[in-house]
Amino acid sequence: MALAGRGASAAAAGAAGTGAVHREPIPSFSRQTGLRCGQCHTTFPQLTPFGRRFKLNGYTLTGLRMIEAEDTSERPLKLDLIPPGSAMLQASITRTSKAQSGAVNGGVEFPQALSIFLGEAITPRVGTFLQLTYEASSGALAVDNADIRYANHGRLGSREVIYGATLNNNPTVQDVWNGVPAWRFPFATSSIAPTPGVALLADGALAQRVAGLGAYALWDNRVYGEFSVYRSAFQGGHHPPDSSATGVVRRVAPYWRAAWQHGSRRQYLQLGTYGMSARLYPRGVGGITDRYTDVGLDAQYERRVGSARRARPGEQGGTEGHVTAHASWTGEWQRLDASFAAGRSANLRNTLHDLRIDASYYAPSRVGFTVAYFSVTGSVDDSLYAAYGARRPDSDGVIGELDFLPWLNARFTLQYVAYGKFNGSRTGDNNTLYLLTWLVF
Repeated sequence: MALAGRGASAAAAGAAGTGAVHREPIPSFSRQTGLRCGQCHTTFPQLTPFGRRFKLNGYTLTGLRMIEAEDTSERPLKLDLIPPGSAMLQASITRTSKAQSGAVNGGVEFPQALSIFLGEAITPRVGTFLQLTYEASSGALAVDNADIRYANHGRLGSREVIYGATLNNNPTVQDVWNGVPAWRFPFATSSIAPTPGVALLADGALAQRVAGLGAYALWDNRVYGEFSVYRSAFQGGHHPPDSSATGVVRRVAPYWRAAWQHGSRRQYLQLGTYGMSARLYPRGVGGITDRYTDVGLDAQYERRVGSARRARPGEQGGTEGHVTAHASWTGEWQRLDASFAAGRSANLRNTLHDLRIDASYYAPSRVGFTVAYFSVTGSVDDSLYAAYGARRPDSDGVIGELDFLPWLNARFTLQYVAYGKFNGSRTGDNNTLYLLTWLVF
């Protein structure tokens, strides 16, 4: 999705995966279930098979004592005895190869982000993941990711089926794999480093700007399907949206997801596809629209390496390590009737292509290394990308990251982003060194 002229800073970072993002586990789920964090996460926020099932089951597994009551209509009430609150703190230092004009290089963010989470089973069938985040870059507290689920079990043929519904505010945040935009690597990045200005529709352009309702099912623990629809639901500005609004969805935007998975005791494979289509008013709430259609393919591989011996007292993580790899490709087809008519685009039709590949190894000592490649390419358009002094939206590069997790809820990260192209130009001025402390509690 070309973002020039739309003021879509929330998605701009997605083109290279180098904008501030918040993708976390929450300890309130560990308190709720009575299970250690490693039961659901290999290293946060990547999910294990158990963690994926916990999410698909609506966050409702609990090992807590409950407050129970019944009213005269025989509708039971069950509440967790412990309040479902958790918090997350990120603090960071960022340095780029060349200082931004008139700005300090080596900027410190403390906090970069501070989040409060409310996550728990509300009823035996309904659970929540709700996040409020304060960001230093905006100086504001706002609703971040939200996912409210209903889940149940049944049979289809002779096989088990988990089925449910999701109400969320960010397409793909309801997903349980790490190949889709809301949950893919890098899991945290600088909020102040320059980032490429073009991203696809599915890559965060609608995050926290829509409300979506969908239904999903997992059959035989192998085949997953989901269909959701999204409608604009803005934070701030005029309510309901009026002529001052930008990027309003015309009617609803459909989203779909399908995946196949297979796992054994030591390894796991997932193959999937997803897509979304939306008509957006570039400005206002009427007139002609721009249409965006995204179709993606993704894959995920996990393998446990080393001995399966249990951890001894005081030992961090036992003797097993984890290898994970992800790959995704997404294509976007644009018909820009509104932007073309207004002279903001030189072409009526444009395309974008997004490729991501990453692989990581985490040792039993909780030291991990990840290397990733990203690339966004697209059509030549002399008007749409003029704000960047470019004719093409192309950006690509490599990310190297070293992580140390002395405890399962603490991460210390050293990350380096090296660009090959940045907004259509070959330059290393925006290469970024990023140091992060990330705590969840």
